[in-house]
Amino acid sequence: MPRATDLSVIIPARCEEFAVNTVNDVLDKARASTEVILVLDGAWADPVIPDRPGLHIVHLATPIGQRAATNLGARMSHAEYVMKLDAHCSLDEGFDVKLMEDCQPDWTMIPMLYNLHAFDWKCLGCGKQTYQGTRPKDCKCGGTEFEMVILWKPKEGKGPYVSWRFDNQMQFKHWRKHCKRPEAQGDFVETLSFAGPCFFIHRDRYWELDGCDEAHGSWGQFGTEWACKSWLSGGKLITTRKTWFAHLFRTGNFKGAFDGGSSFPYPISGNAQERAKVYSRDLWLNDRWPKAIHPLKWLVDKFKPVPDWHDKS
Repeated sequence: MPRATDLSVIIPARCEEFAVNTVNDVLDKARASTEVILVLDGAWADPVIPDRPGLHIVHLATPIGQRAATNLGARMSHAEYVMKLDAHCSLDEGFDVKLMEDCQPDWTMIPMLYNLHAFDWKCLGCGKQTYQGTRPKDCKCGGTEFEMVILWKPKEGKGPYVSWRFDNQMQFKHWRKHCKRPEAQGDFVETLSFAGPCFFIHRDRYWELDGCDEAHGSWGQFGTEWACKSWLSGGKLITTRKTWFAHLFRTGNFKGAFDGGSSFPYPISGNAQERAKVYSRDLWLNDRWPKAIHPLKWLVDKFKPVPDWHDKS
């Protein structure tokens, strides 16, 4: 019997002010039988997310972390495919159909990546708009009152990005030079690693790769984990130029848009990040993952020359 749902988009969310925008964007842009499984990890959504067809909301009174929340959503899915998506993203129209048309059974796929221009601050005095970030305190016109104007579109000049890597300490890095290589042309780009906010995979394959490894902790090394699993198991990590997503990148200077809260919804302590890195280095540099059919050296040499790994970059 065919599955009633083609794709489950799993969105782990904790205190995410743009979760409602992301959920609506996914369901508005989907063209297949696509559902959203939104896992509210330890907090109700604020603003509230209205009910609509295709949306399933799970609320956890006690937070379990991003990886565990993603696994929970995947266990709830009965779809052929799953997609993990951060709760502050926009997608291309028909993204689901475009990904399903090309995804091979052993591929992990990533749409092209743009920076998301989520909103501007509009001065109520003169109408001038300021690029997203912390609410301004004042305007050159003397105004001190601002309203948020939602734009929710890729930022001009910030993308698309198709290639990423990790260094010899398994730390994520952008790799802009790679996409200029001859082998990185065409619709499908083999990439060494990726950032982690979005990936698409057959649901059976997700569990063949043991889902998200919660021993890393809640956050950190997400792209490195799935890149190594995808390649070292004998599969591929592919960026497709046929579709895209845009992600809101937040820094320490980006405070919560609505209430001046923290930059990142999940607590990200230096100790927790370092534990994830230590675990990741031990797992991959020492070839400890039991499902690997290739050593890490095979993967790095496949993309040779790789900065930090080979003499030439």
